[in-house]
Amino acid sequence: MPAPRARLTVDLDALAANHAALKALAGSAEVAPVVKADGYGLGAGPIARRLWAEGARTFFVARLEEGEALRAELGPERPARILVLDGATAGAAPRLAHARLEPVLNSPAQVEAFAAYARANGPLPCALHLDTGMHRLGLTADELDVLASAPDRLQGLTIALLMSHLACADQEEHRLNAQQAGRFKTARALMPDVSGSLANTGGVFLGPAFHHDLVRPGIGLYGGGPFARSHPQLRPVATLAAPILQVRAVAAGETIGYGATFTAERAYRVAVLAAGYADGVLRSSAGRGRAWFAGDFRRILGRISMDLMVVDVTGCEAAGPGAMVELLGPHVTVDEAAEAAGTAAYEVLTRLGPRAERVYSGAQG
Repeated sequence: MPAPRARLTVDLDALAANHAALKALAGSAEVAPVVKADGYGLGAGPIARRLWAEGARTFFVARLEEGEALRAELGPERPARILVLDGATAGAAPRLAHARLEPVLNSPAQVEAFAAYARANGPLPCALHLDTGMHRLGLTADELDVLASAPDRLQGLTIALLMSHLACADQEEHRLNAQQAGRFKTARALMPDVSGSLANTGGVFLGPAFHHDLVRPGIGLYGGGPFARSHPQLRPVATLAAPILQVRAVAAGETIGYGATFTAERAYRVAVLAAGYADGVLRSSAGRGRAWFAGDFRRILGRISMDLMVVDVTGCEAAGPGAMVELLGPHVTVDEAAEAAGTAAYEVLTRLGPRAERVYSGAQG
């Protein structure tokens, strides 16, 4: 009999439903899933294969290695377009070309180096990233203007996309959203024949002015809400459940866990679960987080340790060794878990550790 351990279930049918919901909102714009960080911690291969079956043909990753791995996972029967957000870093051009990956070029130096490689080895597709106000990666407006007015600098390149990234799309009323939309519209006039992309998940929900030709949803595909809260149009995709190892009594005045941070003000019945921060349960959620078991929410008591955690099951006769407790899923949503931990849904998902058993439910791609 296998030893008890946490189980991460990835609902591919829920993923497909979220893709369909985002596609309906995006109108005529192509929906290009973001599957970086191993599909936000849920497995880029199974995620991308199912989304390919749902009609997705363009995918975004962050790193070159992620793009190479995704190309292998999709195989020759799924000739997807894969864009690498890091762009063409030093020495990466041969690997990008070999794996048929399109770099999102972020600087004049990247443009120059990738164009030089293309001129020597044959035309290559790529995207250009314009910084419209986030001040991370991206060409400045002046740098884009120089490229647009001097097309010889782009010789050898097929510019397939002009994109930018919204800094505050998860805040519907933030002034920067309209400001970035305006800057991007102005920039697109410099390259009117090139497709445009501005919207992430939040941008999809901000409306048609943000959609352009292609949208790039990430967190919404995996069940996270566009505005840092659950959204009725999006279904939870990941469920993390942990087995109870032991049920025990804690007397009033006794403490629980490392640091004795929780003192029982009364008698408690508690369940010790086989899950901790090594499984992706964020330590910072202690004292604020909750689990779901036997039809009710159960408070997390004391510190979360590497392998174990404790929840309150006082008055719950169903609690016993082997029973599974939901730590993340349809009741404890990824946005609620993020709020309890003082972080974002993105971190909750990408921190899910490899130790938990992984199960994929629903139709496989």
